[in-house]
Amino acid sequence: MTVAESRLQTLPSDRLIAEFSLWSADLLNLETAIQRTEHLADMYHLDACDGHVAPAFLLFPDLVRAMRRVTKLPFHVHLMATQPIIHSQIEQFADAGADLITIHFADGVDIDAALKEVRRHGCCAGVALPLDTPVCAVQPYLDGVFMVTLLGTATGLKGQNLSPLAYARLEEIRGMLQSRGADTRVLVTADGGIRQQTVPELRAHGADGVVMGSLAFANDKLEETIKRIRELPAPSW
Repeated sequence: MTVAESRLQTLPSDRLIAEFSLWSADLLNLETAIQRTEHLADMYHLDACDGHVAPAFLLFPDLVRAMRRVTKLPFHVHLMATQPIIHSQIEQFADAGADLITIHFADGVDIDAALKEVRRHGCCAGVALPLDTPVCAVQPYLDGVFMVTLLGTATGLKGQNLSPLAYARLEEIRGMLQSRGADTRVLVTADGGIRQQTVPELRAHGADGVVMGSLAFANDKLEETIKRIRELPAPSW
């Protein structure tokens, strides 16, 4: 078992997973942000971009390497990059301490090759589907991924409201996994538009986890929020 697989095995299977997005933390005090929240987070989410898929560059490998020294929680890198830089970025983030590297569906990306590269570097692999990508596009890759992330807002922009399409898309991927017998093997995470009022509905429609940005790092009642999230019932279907 790789180090990445060992860390990811610590994720809970009996409640909603809380991923804390460090893009929304105080970027001048990331070590403090991690130390303040790691007893509440299940995993840290790190957005990275080449400046083409989304309009910002976001977090970068050397910064991830520095943060890796201050926590043992799993690191999930959501990599929004295109050819030819994507393979170099996979190598750099894996070397920096990523445990799970998710490949973002974008024009010109060879998803299969990128997922193989992730696994070759000892990390678990995931895929992220933007709102305008049909859920069925993920079907050829489900046998080789640890997680599917469904975006509920436009890529790379903070503070947006959740699209009403998000709930049906969660149900669709959950049904797809159930039909393949992969429902307990592949995790499904919702990213974007994560608010106090949307989390219960996302959970009810099939989310195994949510990526919390401002809800984690601009929340003066974070412990209460996490307690409520952890008590949400599993989807009934």
